[in-house]
Amino acid sequence: MPIESLNLQMLNVGFARQDGDWNWQDVNSPFTRIYCVTEGEARLHLPSKVISLTEGHLYIIPAYTTHSYECKGVFCHYYLHIYEGFKKETDVMELYDLPTEVIAQEGDAWLMEGMCKRHPDTILPESNPRSYDNTTKFTDYVRRYNEMPLHEKMQLRGAILMLFSRFMERATPKMWTQDERMMKVLEHIHRSIDGDINIDALAEEACITKPYLIRLFKKELDMPPLQYINRKKVEKAQLLLLTEDMAVQEVAWALGFNDHSYFIRLFKKITGRTPMEYRMMFN
Repeated sequence: MPIESLNLQMLNVGFARQDGDWNWQDVNSPFTRIYCVTEGEARLHLPSKVISLTEGHLYIIPAYTTHSYECKGVFCHYYLHIYEGFKKETDVMELYDLPTEVIAQEGDAWLMEGMCKRHPDTILPESNPRSYDNTTKFTDYVRRYNEMPLHEKMQLRGAILMLFSRFMERATPKMWTQDERMMKVLEHIHRSIDGDINIDALAEEACITKPYLIRLFKKELDMPPLQYINRKKVEKAQLLLLTEDMAVQEVAWALGFNDHSYFIRLFKKITGRTPMEYRMMFN
């Protein structure tokens, strides 16, 4: 993946000291979190595992990952929230399996400390995700970054890529990335996420039969192509509901759904909430 496609934007950076009060449940946001732990210990509950957050390590939580925190004592860490928006190309998180935890290198904490000093206005108001995971705050943070001078964006981009590289160093390409047919199919899906995506067209793109495409897709990505398409559409819907002043029906139409009732059912099946419940959760 070309580095130019990693358009990582900083939303928040800061330092937090918790004292048994970092115990938030079922957090799910459209941005990626990176933590650098400097003191103490906490626990991170992910869908498939529980990780101990310990001093001297970096941690990454990809966007749209439901997770919870557990903290029983002193816990100090730098935090960085980065945002890519929704690009019509395959995301780096899909191309690679990134480790959740890596050993922090000398200078990583210093790097984050420098970001905090240069951008004190990006510190979170409090540790409760409800205080910053909301439509107003999110759009304010995105606007603030977009209005930064070019030299500040360049400095931030360099620092963010340096920290992100720690995880990429130990990342492994997913098996399907070696299959040119699958790459073409995924690229087609991302290019066409706003419209109706036909499975026959995907098979044609890959130059294989439709039944074989479905078997191959399920083998490589652990789900049939239609399920993957619906998940990507719902992820973009989450972003639109959080950042745009659009009615639910308009969001459904913008993503190629002719039946907004079906869109609502699909959204709830994947996220556990209706689109309106999801939007209200962030307001």
